[in-house]
Amino acid sequence: MINILRYTEYLYIIVAGFSIFRIFTDWNSDRSMAYLFIFFAIVSIGMFLFRRSYRKKFEQRKRDNNTKE
Repeated sequence: MINILRYTEYLYIIVAGFSIFRIFTDWNSDRSMAYLFIFFAIVSIGMFLFRRSYRKKFEQRKRDNNTKE
């Protein structure tokens, strides 16, 4: 389960990287699409940080439960 959470974190980073690439390529030709990809990049980075903190809390809770028993 934890490995799946780790992979989804990095999918969000890949989406953010692709969005940043599209921002630079579309900035001069289609500014409205560039703004859309700015939104995607911000949301993807936020989701990466959220998922990472959630996974770390989950791992800590699992470690704490194993040491109490």
